[in-house]
Amino acid sequence: MSTLPPTGQLIPVDAPFSAAQESWLAGFIAGIAAAGKRAAGGAPTTTVDVLFGTQTGNAEFLADELVAGAKTRGLGGRATPLDAVTPEQLAGMSHVLVVTSTYGEGEMPDNAGLFWDALQASTVPRLEGLQYAVLGLGDTSYDEFCQAGKLLDTRFEQLGATRIHDRVDCDVDFEDPAALWSAAVLDRLAAAAGAQPAASGPAAGATPSSAAAGGTGAGRASRPGSQWTKRTPYRAPLVVNRLLSAPRSAKEIRHFEFDLGDSGIEYAAGDALAVVPHNNPALVDQLLTHLGADGSADVDGRPLAEVLRTDREIRTPSKDLVADLVQRAPASELAAVVSHGDKHELDRWLWGRDVLDLLRDAGSAAPTMEELLPTLRGLQARQYSISSSPLAHPGRVHLTVASVRYGDAHRTHAGVASTYLADRVQADGEVGVYLQPNAAFGVPADGDAPMVMIGPGTGIAPFRGFLHERAAAGATGRNWLFFGDQHRDTDFVYEDELTELQERGVLDRLDLAFSRDQAEKVYVQTRMREQAAELYRWLEDGAHVYVCGDASRMAKDVEQALVEVIRTGRGRDEDDAHAYLADLRRAKRYVRDVY
Repeated sequence: MSTLPPTGQLIPVDAPFSAAQESWLAGFIAGIAAAGKRAAGGAPTTTVDVLFGTQTGNAEFLADELVAGAKTRGLGGRATPLDAVTPEQLAGMSHVLVVTSTYGEGEMPDNAGLFWDALQASTVPRLEGLQYAVLGLGDTSYDEFCQAGKLLDTRFEQLGATRIHDRVDCDVDFEDPAALWSAAVLDRLAAAAGAQPAASGPAAGATPSSAAAGGTGAGRASRPGSQWTKRTPYRAPLVVNRLLSAPRSAKEIRHFEFDLGDSGIEYAAGDALAVVPHNNPALVDQLLTHLGADGSADVDGRPLAEVLRTDREIRTPSKDLVADLVQRAPASELAAVVSHGDKHELDRWLWGRDVLDLLRDAGSAAPTMEELLPTLRGLQARQYSISSSPLAHPGRVHLTVASVRYGDAHRTHAGVASTYLADRVQADGEVGVYLQPNAAFGVPADGDAPMVMIGPGTGIAPFRGFLHERAAAGATGRNWLFFGDQHRDTDFVYEDELTELQERGVLDRLDLAFSRDQAEKVYVQTRMREQAAELYRWLEDGAHVYVCGDASRMAKDVEQALVEVIRTGRGRDEDDAHAYLADLRRAKRYVRDVY
């Protein structure tokens, strides 16, 4: 029987692969070699439990990758949301890998909060028999970077579990560090179990195309068109750009449609679409002029102006830039704010300011362009909830986006992606996009189940898709939408569609809250309280509740209103209402898409 040579002899040292891609290729080759040996063997002797906490889906897809990677190494594997695991079940596990994002100000993501609460109880069982490792996903622009992962890592150790690999905290470009961590952890587990170890395991079972693109994952690979990523986005023609809000509105909300063409992208209602934007050339020119830099200067074989336009974040200042400017200009306004040590004061001061604003504040102490570039983060894709259904809109994907514009007499500021789409992409111009699946946020699998949707402003986006999905699928479950904004006559987006859906019997109830049409402000949570008795009846009838929109205020206010609805309906105390809501979370009947 012929055997493959060692993987190190198959991948040339000068091959043009990243570390993650070499890791995947080595594991792929080793997996093929090991497959024959395992065929005659028995069932895996070690099962790896991959527990994930996710807000947008990335942690879940990495969990799928880890399970696939475990199986290629002769290990057993299963992926489970953290909230689906009790401390008692956890204590019965032998090998656990935790992958979790961080939500808000260092909080657990929605499907991990209940697990974390239970893990802090004084009665939680010890975990001496458990071996574990943690992978954190986060964003270094937030102070509590990867805090959820750090908390879980520490708590597992406190309870006596044995760490088998150091925690890795990943920034927004998580693919390569996540792939290297996955390979190292799985190889160690395979070696300890006596399974056939790979010289360097796959990024975790991703397809070759996804590994070549940065290891985006088996979860994404389960859907056609998953080869499109932020590194290799699909160039989708923008075929519709329509203003939804009235010209007199204080907001500018637009409806966009993209032609998916031959991309192979298959999305589900509730998924998100990531848009790869370009910075405004006018802002790039202002930045170059302010620093006296030549836009045609070479930066790694490309003109500086192009690098600033397509590759660097010049809208939102990075922490590195803030720290650098404080050191360079200790007498600046920024330095004075930082010196107070008040995070919230700094956030308030930075809100709305861009890189150029901070450079101007630094005056003559500002860095040169050459010094500035290393402090600028990579330009990130912006994710938007999809507002269409593939059943009702085959071959197209819709977005509902508020264009961000503000300023004063001195300068006008604009959102990077929102105004890129609104202003700078011509008719049928192409935009780089890729799918961001969200398996936790979708219409109920049971077409008879009632559905309550709460989404003011652009939070209506996924619910437009949900309603079209249910109409196209012939679902019979009742549908109730809470929607609102500032003024009915200028901000009632999709009014004609919603009216038609009501007339067709698809939308059973529509409760509206236009906050500034009367002296006392009215919000969606106001309407929820007004309809508390009926809303509780829907919950008792098995309704699924969905919330989409602003995380900092709206989502919290809506949750408090929901607790009050439950407390009133059950006639018990608030603790009982919170327990009822926790049960809804565990049953995936209360889910949120918040930002």
